[in-house]
Amino acid sequence: MKRLSFCLLFILSLSVSASPQEEVSNVLDKFHQAASDASYTTYFSLFSANAVFIGTDAGETWLVDDFKAYAKPYFDKGQGWTYHPRDRHIYFSANGDTAWFDELLVNASYGVTRGTGVLVLENDEWKIAQYHLTIPVPNGLAKEVVKMIRQTDNTTQK
Repeated sequence: MKRLSFCLLFILSLSVSASPQEEVSNVLDKFHQAASDASYTTYFSLFSANAVFIGTDAGETWLVDDFKAYAKPYFDKGQGWTYHPRDRHIYFSANGDTAWFDELLVNASYGVTRGTGVLVLENDEWKIAQYHLTIPVPNGLAKEVVKMIRQTDNTTQK
């Protein structure tokens, strides 16, 4: 009877375990929720040790330790950032230990944005190795936006 119970529990555990697609999606959902909640510990626990966060400005390429230093004062004040994901696509390497994604996000200040990135499987946990936040520019507006960018004194723009 014990053996039968163990086998049934084992089979049940296999049927309720999340697929890699669901696991990656759950990490990204947790990532966005932690940012919204200004939960510093949870948010940064989702990054790999050598992760990179790339922001919307051309000068924003943050190694994870630098990004932690930047974000900590905001999170300490309870100020996070809220992006609601939609239209997410997740892809995997042939060996299944690397995932990349793109997702549209909605933000109260910036409207529709796009997140793209890479996750790696480390010790059976998915970790964000790179996250890149962008503001998609409709093709019909691109030349005008480029013109406005060129008029700034932002030396990081080429």
